Amino acid sequence: MLKVKSGDVDRLGLLFDRYHRVLYSFFYRFTSSKMVSEDLVQNVFMRMLKYKHTFTGEGKFTTWMYHLARNVYADYYRKDSRLGFSDDFTTVENSLHNSYNLEEQTKKDEEIQLLQKALNQLSPDKKEVLILSRYQDLKYKEIADILGCSEAAVKVKVFRAMQDLKNIYTQLERQEI
Repeated sequence: MLKVKSGDVDRLGLLFDRYHRVLYSFFYRFTSSKMVSEDLVQNVFMRMLKYKHTFTGEGKFTTWMYHLARNVYADYYRKDSRLGFSDDFTTVENSLHNSYNLEEQTKKDEEIQLLQKALNQLSPDKKEVLILSRYQDLKYKEIADILGCSEAAVKVKVFRAMQDLKNIYTQLERQEI
């Protein structure tokens, strides 16, 4: 990113190749839409180019990238608040493809759909902290830098979000029976 900042804009393509998948996954967890996620990834890289002067190189690049991604998502959320539940779980289905027992596969699919539905019912702040910690595998320190809070506060937020997710999941599970 420092080379992009100094004028070698072609290096942004390298960064895109390296990070577009993790950004896509980040946005897909929020939107459940392939098209919207792809658009948001593009917007992040456009902002990287626009705000390259703000990258100092002191912290990790990914922290700066997720900070931009959060802002892009916040802008999207403000413009279009029709976030909802999607039945498109192709990535999860692909990871479970090796299951031989159809009944077991069906049960796993239902549990994944229920978990995604529960995740979508969390507040945006709680959903974000879970996506960053559990799906994007960021360390608490990195999340703290992204959110602008202490590492201890992130631990508390993740704990509370997990508790809420568990409660929502349990309620949804009872409704299914």
